[in-house]
Amino acid sequence: MVTSPSGTGTRRMPPWLHKRLPASGDIEATRRLLADLHLNTVCQSARCPNQGECFASRTATFMILGNTCTRNCRFCAVEYGQPEAIDEDEPRRVAEAARRLGLKHIVVTSVTRDDLPDGGAGHFAATITALRQALPGAYIEVLTPDFRGSRAALAAVARARPDIFNHNVETVPRLYPDVRPQADYRRSLDVLKQMKELDATIYTKSGLMVGVGESREEVLAVMADLRAVNCDILTIGQYLRPSPRHLEIKEYVPPETFTWYAQKGREMGFLYVAAGPYVRSSYHAAEFSVKIAGVK
Repeated sequence: MVTSPSGTGTRRMPPWLHKRLPASGDIEATRRLLADLHLNTVCQSARCPNQGECFASRTATFMILGNTCTRNCRFCAVEYGQPEAIDEDEPRRVAEAARRLGLKHIVVTSVTRDDLPDGGAGHFAATITALRQALPGAYIEVLTPDFRGSRAALAAVARARPDIFNHNVETVPRLYPDVRPQADYRRSLDVLKQMKELDATIYTKSGLMVGVGESREEVLAVMADLRAVNCDILTIGQYLRPSPRHLEIKEYVPPETFTWYAQKGREMGFLYVAAGPYVRSSYHAAEFSVKIAGVK
């Protein structure tokens, strides 16, 4: 059951959103490993609906730079407030966790740190470097905030050479004041554009959530904007409300619409499109590296 879009009462999720829970054994093992190394994951902090499935397969998306965000996006369950100091040992522990989990495709994200001069870009670079040293054959994907559009911050990440640079636009520009009031649509597009200018060999990626009041035409327009800045990879998933205080769900988008979006994305020239009700930025992220980049 989920809170209704009107904010009162409940209504049943449609059948395509019913999810079978995996066996708990490997889930607990993954949780213990992360707890032992004092690491945060977006899986836990953002209450991702895929957490059990990913943990059961010994996969996690590491969230660096603390567990408190300096922005208060209305769709996100990550805690908002005054963040803690940077943990300088965190990159080493992320690399150790990735090694113990046997990851071949590693995804690292973070809270937004507008309190830091570089937005945390240097810490991203240090984490990429630590991962390269610990797992030289692994594919590394970073999902970063916008760094307030700083080219110097983006250059620091680019110099560390992640295989994939991901920055999500999240929604259509018309809805930014309600969904991402502290972000800027054009700035997010420019972040992706700048990364390609800094290093054209780094794949760029972005994601959208649907079901928050957008139209199909608006989604297609965002997809066209992303291709205009040479974005390579696109993810589209259903927004699910983390709690009654978060943004309301306006629509449960049916699976056939996601299939249609994926087809349109391929026609536009995206190298890879993942679209489905439970698709998230890092959900099954390794499929790209296997299918497109040939990583085994």
